[in-house]
Amino acid sequence: MKNILILVLSVFAVACKPTASEKKSMNHPTAPTAFYVGTYTNVDSPQEGKSQGIYKYTIDNDGKLGRVGLAAEADNPSFLAMSFDGKYVVAASETDAHEGMGTVNSYEIVGDKLNKKSSSSSGGAHPCHVAINRDGQIVVANYTGGNVGLLAMSKKGTLSELLDVQQHTGHGTHQRQEAPHAHSSWFRPDDSGVISVDLGTNELISSRVEGNKFVKDKISKLQMKAEAGPRHIVFHPDGKSLYVLNELDNTVGLVKIAEDGDLQLGETVSMLPNDFTEFSKGADIHISEDGRFLYASNRGHDSIVIFAVNGATGTLKHITTESTRGIGPRNFQLAVNDRFLVVANEKSNSIVSFTRDSKTGLLSLVDKIDAPTPVSLLF
Repeated sequence: MKNILILVLSVFAVACKPTASEKKSMNHPTAPTAFYVGTYTNVDSPQEGKSQGIYKYTIDNDGKLGRVGLAAEADNPSFLAMSFDGKYVVAASETDAHEGMGTVNSYEIVGDKLNKKSSSSSGGAHPCHVAINRDGQIVVANYTGGNVGLLAMSKKGTLSELLDVQQHTGHGTHQRQEAPHAHSSWFRPDDSGVISVDLGTNELISSRVEGNKFVKDKISKLQMKAEAGPRHIVFHPDGKSLYVLNELDNTVGLVKIAEDGDLQLGETVSMLPNDFTEFSKGADIHISEDGRFLYASNRGHDSIVIFAVNGATGTLKHITTESTRGIGPRNFQLAVNDRFLVVANEKSNSIVSFTRDSKTGLLSLVDKIDAPTPVSLLF
């Protein structure tokens, strides 16, 4: 009887043990992952004329792309952000149509659609970047306005009126630096403050937010190298450094973060091959979750440059450069637990997916799909 019981239990254990394919299914989702695409709606695309707003796409477990359709009609939704509870999407409407200012719009995710909840002034013309923190505070960078607007979103997805504006002043020496041009604004990962990136003044501007106001006497500035033109930043997961994507000179700058939050500029490296002499400009930058690899996009060279990150010093070592198989790579994202890199090629109206090797950081082409003037991807 004892031997029979052992035999039964052994058969049961084997039957319950997951197969190799089942293990893979547990490690990686089998259902497609949805993402949203922000676009420019004032530019014709060969596929279907002008874009109508924000679109929904999917990427499956093998990296294949699919298009669901138009999620929401919107005017130049050039940058998207997601609320921390995953229920709402916030979009910057890059216009100056409302008394010389742009707008910020909020949407509720309902099935395959985004239902508009509210709209508020961005505080300046042509907002091109928006970010939201855990408390629902929102910062929006207004490129032509040269300032950063502050708003808040309720737990029900409704935006407040404009709460405050941080106006930038000064200019650089490049022809595109004749005035302030706020290109992005980011909450520090520990929510201790905000870092705004101004291409026009060639600076990173650190500030604090207290009581729904920017604190005027708690602002510090870090000057970048001459004519660098900072555009976006990404924080290293260890919290000790960040990296600046410089648009005008196609470089990435290492910035050390002191314990008191002060910023210090370190090494700057080129994003372009030494033998490339044509026009190009940087666009976007991201780092892997393990902090080992950094990626940045070039428009002109039309590529993703891949760097290895020195874990001790934060310095970058160029590994290789991968073609984006399209023209004008704008925003891109590391997606689905960093298994994929997905890039929006604005000028060739396409989205391209790559698998990513977590050990080497290298990319392998998977798929390409049409998209009307895509400029922002949100997973």
